[in-house]
Amino acid sequence: MLKLWLSIALAITLTGCANGYRYGAPKEVIIDTLGVDPYQYEVDLADCKDYAANIDVSNRTVEGAAEGAVIGAVLGAVVGNSNTTKRGAGAGAVLGGVKSNERARHEQRHIVKRCLIGRGYKVLN
Repeated sequence: MLKLWLSIALAITLTGCANGYRYGAPKEVIIDTLGVDPYQYEVDLADCKDYAANIDVSNRTVEGAAEGAVIGAVLGAVVGNSNTTKRGAGAGAVLGGVKSNERARHEQRHIVKRCLIGRGYKVLN
């Protein structure tokens, strides 16, 4: 029964968090465009997004959900009975997955911005 709850929690987490995009960082990076060649910027931005795509958001979301499920199940077992263990595992999976997803996307945004800064752009956001 615990496996069923974990499976449901993971499915919900992945559906809500993994949207199928390789790169989940800001839709638009804002730079100071003074003296910037727009074509070269698009080339550099695409390269930087490719670097950010090395962060596997889906995998990190699943790992966070699994870790959250274990922690939630342990806390539920300590506090109550098998029902609280199941609920704790489900809640932990969702919270762990969402938090891990958020951290991975933040890391992607950071990579893109640092990459652009490294290429000489003034990133404003």
